[in-house]
Amino acid sequence: MKIFVKAKPLAKEEKIEKIDEINFIVAVKEPPKGGKANGAITKALALYFNVAPSRINLVSGFSSRQKVFEVLL
Repeated sequence: MKIFVKAKPLAKEEKIEKIDEINFIVAVKEPPKGGKANGAITKALALYFNVAPSRINLVSGFSSRQKVFEVLL
């Protein structure tokens, strides 16, 4: 399933806010440099959906705050 994520890097606390079935806001502590924030978002989503991080793929938005992820359940 595809989900749409608004990324918030450099947040004070890590959290996932569900807007609706496919839209989420994900706050992570990592900076948006060198893919660190993308990796942290992937790990956070994996914990949220209770799947391995390898089952979460970033489809678009590699350098944007608006991202599309594919979750393989």
